[in-house]
Amino acid sequence: MVRRSGAAARRWARLLLGLWLFAAGTFMTLQSRLGLSPWDVLNDGLRRRTPLSFGAAVILVGVALVVAARVAGVRPGPGTITNMLLIGVFVDLLLALGITTGASTWPYWARIVLTVAGIVLVGLGTALYIGAELGAGPRDGLMVLIATRARVRVGVARALVEGAALLAGALLGGKLGVGTILFALGIGPAVDIWFRVFGMDASGRPTEATR
Repeated sequence: MVRRSGAAARRWARLLLGLWLFAAGTFMTLQSRLGLSPWDVLNDGLRRRTPLSFGAAVILVGVALVVAARVAGVRPGPGTITNMLLIGVFVDLLLALGITTGASTWPYWARIVLTVAGIVLVGLGTALYIGAELGAGPRDGLMVLIATRARVRVGVARALVEGAALLAGALLGGKLGVGTILFALGIGPAVDIWFRVFGMDASGRPTEATR
């Protein structure tokens, strides 16, 4: 019983660390002022086209993705709901702390570095919380579904999902920038690399070689 509760505690700690790192990476890309991530372009487009606030658009998209993944056979777990609730809270907390508030005045190359570092952190956070096996986040459930059903690398699946969100957001009039393109092109490889580092398959479970 003690061993089982200890394993559960480690999984929750991994989940929360992953969500915090994901939020920190998102915060860094926001602070660079080089453009929204593909999903935030979609959220921004919805905000512009509907009476929804940005936060309400984030929630609506998350719920829609969870429902779509559930219909396709991916069951949401406690980590799915935690993801939907905590990433936004963590980002708001970092914004309230005022860290790197003046990043928009940094040299252009430094803002590029900040964006790339943010993408790396988002990839690391994604691998950590999916690897906790408590349920993938709303966006990641779709990524895992595509990777397992189409038998493609998780990085390819992530790039496809991000590309679809970017296209939809652009059609709705969401804000684009250089950072948007960097994120769309970089997040797939970033997630793929971290999955390999942790020895995880497309569903987030350890591969045979790491068991």
